[in-house]
Amino acid sequence: MFLKNTKWALLWAMFILIVCGIPGRDIPHISFLELVSIDKFVHGGMFFVLQLLLIRGFTLQTNYSSLQRQAKFSAVLICITYGGLLELMQGAVFSERSADVFDFIANTIGCISGMLLYASIEKKWLIKFIK
Repeated sequence: MFLKNTKWALLWAMFILIVCGIPGRDIPHISFLELVSIDKFVHGGMFFVLQLLLIRGFTLQTNYSSLQRQAKFSAVLICITYGGLLELMQGAVFSERSADVFDFIANTIGCISGMLLYASIEKKWLIKFIK
């Protein structure tokens, strides 16, 4: 039951891992986008979605009652930790990538925003699409 309810969060986390692992030479460089730091919005957006999916999955699962009760807190801890680990992996494991503290901050802002906005988004979107 746990995996069934968290499958979308796990798939999204895998997507983030793949995107963050793309070698630097394969990432398109568009000069006008670099001016507005679209990269930070992408990081924040990916982790915003991950946070929403984790909370939803933790809320729906019934195997772990403490996880269900503390869904927001647990999800934000996991999400921020995952963002930090990915940044460390970009610096140490992935080729042509580098760790960036500002990416980690953007990831964290996305996680916290998802936690704070979850209730309003759940009523309008998540209940319809993720059951």
